[in-house]
Amino acid sequence: MNERERRKTEQLPLQFAHDAANSRDDLLVSERLAAAVSIVDNWPSWPSPVVILAGPVGSGKSHLAHIWREKAGATEVHPLSGSNASQVAAKGPVLFEDAERRGFDETELFHVINSVRQNGQTLLMTSRLWPMSWPVALPDLKSRLKAATVVEIGEPDEALLAQVIVKLFSDRQLYIDDKLVLYIVNRMERSLGAAQTIVERLDRLALGRGTRITRTLASEVLNDVGKSGTED
Repeated sequence: MNERERRKTEQLPLQFAHDAANSRDDLLVSERLAAAVSIVDNWPSWPSPVVILAGPVGSGKSHLAHIWREKAGATEVHPLSGSNASQVAAKGPVLFEDAERRGFDETELFHVINSVRQNGQTLLMTSRLWPMSWPVALPDLKSRLKAATVVEIGEPDEALLAQVIVKLFSDRQLYIDDKLVLYIVNRMERSLGAAQTIVERLDRLALGRGTRITRTLASEVLNDVGKSGTED
């Protein structure tokens, strides 16, 4: 049986629901995350009404944004022309994720920030880039972004990735050898998103083949993930 035929004969396991590790208790705090976690924990006592979490793909921005959204009861907005984002921002905390990737109308984002400031509300934004790198032309918006509190999140180190992988397997009631964890960490993209993807695929593949999680299985998944890439 060739590789293609073998894959076709593998059973597809039922998609058992696993609790998403998105709560504050699930967060593994390392030095690179300390400042961002502190900002989230200290809401609403923020140094400014607008906070921007900036970091690379898979750095944990989305996890922290989810925690903050639940904590603050925030509404997610996308400041586009003709949207009601500024009106929503006048009534309560708002979240705008992936700002530089999703794009925005500069005038509307300016109005959102003004609405937040004038009504005693808060705005959390996430971005891969520092706001000074955003292609913003509107001078008033540039000024508002300069006044925001920007918190940088670095890439996760090997120790944190190992902890995350162990925890993700534990959430699925799976326990793997420390040597296998190290094998995965040394060969994976340095991102929390990659860790999530790898654990999910390993779990599904092992269930489908009716086997335990081995180095061979991990190598196959790492190769597939490396080809497809992951997102934050």
